[in-house]
Amino acid sequence: MAKSPQRVKRAERGYADLRDHIEALERAGLLVRVRREINKDTEMHPLVRWQYRGGLPEKDWRGFLFEKVTDVSGRRYDIPVGVGIMAGSKYICAVGINCRPEEIAEKWERAFRNAIAPILVKSGAVQEVIQKGEDLERGEGVLQFPIPISTPGFDGAPFITAGHWVTKDPETGIRNMGNYRGHVKAKDRVGIFCSPGQHILNHWNQCKERKMPLEAAIVVGPPPVVSYAAVQKVPYGVDELAVAGGLAGEPIRLVKCQTVDLEVPADAEIVIEGRLSTEFVEPEGPFGESHGYMHPRMLSPYLEISCITRRRNPILVSWTSQVTPSESSIIKRVGYEPLFLSFLKKDLGIKSVLKVAMHEPLTNLRNVVVIQMKKPTEAESWRALTAAASFHPGVGKFLVAVDEDIDPWDMDMVMWAISFRSTPHRDVQILKGRERWHGPPFSREDQPAETRAADESALLINAILRQPFPPVSLPKREYMERAKAIWEELGLAPLSPKAPWYGYSLGDWDEELEEEARLAVQGKYLRNGEKLKGRRVKA
Repeated sequence: MAKSPQRVKRAERGYADLRDHIEALERAGLLVRVRREINKDTEMHPLVRWQYRGGLPEKDWRGFLFEKVTDVSGRRYDIPVGVGIMAGSKYICAVGINCRPEEIAEKWERAFRNAIAPILVKSGAVQEVIQKGEDLERGEGVLQFPIPISTPGFDGAPFITAGHWVTKDPETGIRNMGNYRGHVKAKDRVGIFCSPGQHILNHWNQCKERKMPLEAAIVVGPPPVVSYAAVQKVPYGVDELAVAGGLAGEPIRLVKCQTVDLEVPADAEIVIEGRLSTEFVEPEGPFGESHGYMHPRMLSPYLEISCITRRRNPILVSWTSQVTPSESSIIKRVGYEPLFLSFLKKDLGIKSVLKVAMHEPLTNLRNVVVIQMKKPTEAESWRALTAAASFHPGVGKFLVAVDEDIDPWDMDMVMWAISFRSTPHRDVQILKGRERWHGPPFSREDQPAETRAADESALLINAILRQPFPPVSLPKREYMERAKAIWEELGLAPLSPKAPWYGYSLGDWDEELEEEARLAVQGKYLRNGEKLKGRRVKA
């Protein structure tokens, strides 16, 4: 069991590691330390789940650090587990990205545009303890870590849910890092599920053609910016670790792995090295996934572990997945939306695009995409919709374009726009021939995940106003604001205004109607009645 130098201080790195991040969460009041015993197999994830299913607003969602972890056999672990500490809420993400919540999108856009390549260093805290060869064989392997059962009662094993898999294209050597679930099958074997379109699957298929295994490393508990970058849908060939550098404003420090030709974050908590067999696949799952259903057992690759490196006193990070919102959807949301906005507005030059919103509750973020636009031409609306549907095969099943007065994150307003600003036979298109996405209905157990048919489709709805509409039927702003002051003077329940909370013009309103309304609030509405009497016609 070899040992390497200790942790580098933040001042030397220029960005926070997991330890710094936990301290920052505590200072911000966003961390709950659980000092009583918690069973990782039956209690841990259900406890955290209640903040998402218990009716709490996002401002009350927290990260949890479990300090006394046990399992169903009564074993006590000396390794704490953090759940929700990377992305339990957008406020936690903002701490990890080192900005205010409202600045997250801008920070991501800069990171995508100004990636900073990582640097290689000789040693790092993640290799303070090295287990390989006889040390690995004699030890517990991956079973030394208190990996939770995510969906007790349905999952058939613990899963590594915050594992960032690092691989390289065997032809170009270009690195990829992505977050995939890891099914714990033995102390030296971890299964992986990667759906079609995932870059690691491209690497695996290339290695399969060459009749060679795919080298991989699972990174757990890296600096937060690395975790945020690991889940983003960047184009093939873009190094997520460079995007993480752009997010940090500093190059990410990497160390060489011990038994595979890969580099991993030097300041992570744990790294599991090994090789994915391309000769055999085996059943993986079931697992409670973010689409809100149990993902069934399917034939998938598996990692044969060759080395484990870690800090002397590591912290295990685990993410909630399953029904959204969850940590796995929140961590994607804060980056996906800016990425899609940048793609439409900057890469494609559709200047009328204002915002991109991805609906999260229950729908898994990727299914329903709403694009807010400012006075687009009809061609621009359809271009934005078709481009968003094509950017990534796993995103965009229902896509809607709306006007700038519609809050794209408010599904009540979006449905309002669909109901009155679109006509199905004219404003709806269906795109066929898409790959089956991450969710039900599922393929057979004996069908490899990467061979599934392209029998999915996308529904595009253009809910942009085609002509002027009458005003929104609410009192004008000044009257609502005066009434709000009276409401508060009366000591009634606190208000949280929800758009639309006042009326405004949408173009179909002339000066005569405006004048009549003005006379009405001056008590002179009988003048209007007299005028209308003069326009009487025979029935």
